[in-house]
Amino acid sequence: MDDQLYADLPWYSIDWFFLSTFKNFTWENRLALYALILIPVFIVLRWVLRYLLSQKLPIAVPKSQLSTDPTNLVRMIPDLLLGLVFALMVIAIARPQKTNEKIEQWTEGIDIMLVMDISQSMQIEDFKPNRLEAAKEVANDFIDGRFQDRIGIVIFSGDAYSLSPLTTDYDLLKSYIEDIEFEMIENRGTAIGSALAVATNRMRESDSKSKVLILLSDGDNTAGNIDPITAANLATAYDIKMYSIAIGKEGKVPFGKDFFGRPRMVDNTMDETTLREIAKIGEGEFFRVGDNEALEKVFKLIDTYEKAEIQETRY
Repeated sequence: MDDQLYADLPWYSIDWFFLSTFKNFTWENRLALYALILIPVFIVLRWVLRYLLSQKLPIAVPKSQLSTDPTNLVRMIPDLLLGLVFALMVIAIARPQKTNEKIEQWTEGIDIMLVMDISQSMQIEDFKPNRLEAAKEVANDFIDGRFQDRIGIVIFSGDAYSLSPLTTDYDLLKSYIEDIEFEMIENRGTAIGSALAVATNRMRESDSKSKVLILLSDGDNTAGNIDPITAANLATAYDIKMYSIAIGKEGKVPFGKDFFGRPRMVDNTMDETTLREIAKIGEGEFFRVGDNEALEKVFKLIDTYEKAEIQETRY
């Protein structure tokens, strides 16, 4: 039964006494319902006392005159009525209640652009299974934690490509992230400036009061025709807040297998200067992460920073 059906039931309807109806009520004094167990005990005790206290006279009656009269059941009516009255009193004391609640939610969503590096160095396996797959996993978790925010995706290597415009279709976004591969962009390199420019172009016409860009990269700017600092200043002109995440360890890191199937170790270096400056220009924060757990914590931290205001009204 739904709430409207309860409202339409007349007071004398037998439906009020169905078990399904009782399950849909809340009870102010639920423990009082245990007193219903006393009803059959009271009736049986009453019959026993009546039998023990009744007068017994020895009368000889022929067997042919012994018969059961249905009208004898009438004497049970007072006890049944008394039990029913007691049951109704117990239910009234338990105070059954039905509440109709209406919730109005209001939120002003924010625009978020995920800018992800898919250059060849993202195949390095200091993250499990590699840097790109780790980034994809935390990006999916980040999307799951958003509510009515528009999110877009830009991927970059030697060139930058807008994978998805700003949208609230989170299932579509997650399917795009799942399909990200290194071969999606042919040109090699790391075009951070071009990626920032593409993301800014996607967000420049947004009328949202809060616009956020999350840049995730593991290298220096080695490609593209736009300087990252220039692109960052351009993004700031459109009131875009920027977070930058440097992913990867320095020193010897595993990258593929050698001839014997053993992990091949390569030297990895990173210049954080550009990524730090981008975050500074964008009035955001710079993060350096060296494993999967640290990357998850950074995205959770950004998730707590960038929350839309939600107003909830209950009736």
